[in-house]
Amino acid sequence: MKCAILPQIDVELPNFFGYYMTLSQAPPGTPMSPKIKSAKCILVIPARRHSTRLPDKLLLCAGGKTVLQHTYEAACQARLPECILIATDDKDIAAKARRFGAEAVMTSPDCPSGTDRVAEAIQECPKAEIIVNLQGDEPEISPAAIDRLVESLQANPSASVSTLATPIHERELLEDPACVKVVFDRQGRALYFSRSIIPHPREWDDNYLTNSEFHQHIGVYAYRRDFLLKIAHLDPGRTEQIEKLEQLRVLEHGETILVTEIDHATRGIDTAEDYVAFVSRRRAG
Repeated sequence: MKCAILPQIDVELPNFFGYYMTLSQAPPGTPMSPKIKSAKCILVIPARRHSTRLPDKLLLCAGGKTVLQHTYEAACQARLPECILIATDDKDIAAKARRFGAEAVMTSPDCPSGTDRVAEAIQECPKAEIIVNLQGDEPEISPAAIDRLVESLQANPSASVSTLATPIHERELLEDPACVKVVFDRQGRALYFSRSIIPHPREWDDNYLTNSEFHQHIGVYAYRRDFLLKIAHLDPGRTEQIEKLEQLRVLEHGETILVTEIDHATRGIDTAEDYVAFVSRRRAG
């Protein structure tokens, strides 16, 4: 199998990290299959080629599979999505996805976010009711978590969006602005998302961490199709612009986001170190 050298990364990495598969050109204008067009529950993986912190991370390949393929195969183990679709603006990613058996659709390179890319991809799926948005850099996503996400929307017809959260037990993580926190009511409806500590204790008590009083938001979503197509046309909210959190737009426009709690955070790949750790875990079995 041919491989190409990965662009230089300013960290020290083991020899296995530094290769991604050489890809052929995707066939232009490949039509979406009838199965996708008729499905009621679709999982879409938005797959943008360029990444600032880790170049071409979806194409990193150690052990014969790219990050994107690992994510796709994990998603395929979920029971409730009827189809998996990869939405990308890159012909190489589309070609590689088709080579490992996925269905891929080309989307505009001008999509400002993964959510917009997913919305564009499912415009040709009028029968879809629930759309799951799973980022392509989540190779260790739990299939059971995906199913719980879908079940949450199925059981709550009035909600537009569902997402995931997990308890925070370490103070360092709680105080990290990169860790987005969420608070929700007794019915699991999100009240607010923030990079700050929420709820913010007036007086600190270590039991707050032990008793799971804080929750980390996990950025996997399920949407009702009609609302997903509407999101891009909603004005950005004030808190969204301050916190730089797109999900706050949904709350500011009066829509409900359901939060399903899971035991552990998913391990996405954002940095070279994340990828090295992922490969090490895979090799350890």
